Amino acid sequence: MSYQFHIQLMDILDPVVWRRVSVPEQFTFYRFHRVIQAAFGWKNAHLFEFSPDRVRSYPVIGVPDPGWDEEPIMDSKKAKLSDFFSSPMQKFTYLYDFGDYWIHAITLEKVTEEKALRAYCIAGDGACPPEDCGGSRGYASFKEILRDPNHPEFLEMMQWVGLTKSQNWDKGHFNLEKTRVAVQKI
Repeated sequence: MSYQFHIQLMDILDPVVWRRVSVPEQFTFYRFHRVIQAAFGWKNAHLFEFSPDRVRSYPVIGVPDPGWDEEPIMDSKKAKLSDFFSSPMQKFTYLYDFGDYWIHAITLEKVTEEKALRAYCIAGDGACPPEDCGGSRGYASFKEILRDPNHPEFLEMMQWVGLTKSQNWDKGHFNLEKTRVAVQKI
């Protein structure tokens, strides 16, 4: 079987940033994490965790830390999607980067009989915020700075994201083909 998920980056509304992916049922949460990273264009540079319902709801699935005594974390490399997902409209939360606190709402849209071996990006919209931009507030500030060429931080921000003076940050940009290639490599 395969799972079709709708994944939306929360607290970003201008525009809404989302991806739709199809993932084989045998994938672990760690591999699903890697799919999400590829689908959104994140760089896999920070810790992450999955939880049903809301952030830190039980069970928390992520990277266990033997020195962490408070709440047990299920190993994302062992927990399979099929152990948690079974029917449409189930929800999970994916938190990426505990500093910037990027929360993604995951909804299982449908379960198909398709026997897939790889993940696949079906659709999406909106540019993913740059890594380490400071969360949703930092991203709003980033977009504001890049709208004003006279802003004192404009050139610094342009350099930081690798844009030239003749380029613009397109907050609505999403390249489906490029994303499909990245996701299928997982």
